Amino acid sequence: RTMFQGPNQGANAPTDSAAEAPRFETGRHLVFGSPAYIRATIKLLHVLHYAEANDWSRPLPTGRPNEVMAILTKKVRLD
Repeated sequence: RTMFQGPNQGANAPTDSAAEAPRFETGRHLVFGSPAYIRATIKLLHVLHYAEANDWSRPLPTGRPNEVMAILTKKVRLD
């Protein structure tokens, strides 16, 4: 702030945060497959910078032979 700006001007001035606040929504991704398929998919989405590997649930059994599922809950910005 320069010496000519009051406390409510410049970078520190209050803004209408409701009009400028980004909007976010949360969604879930479910991946079903063999444990190897789940690991490969999680690694690929990590390499693509879509999700961190630790953001996924641990593999959960589905009741089908050699099939598990993993869940990712992701918050995305909607512009």
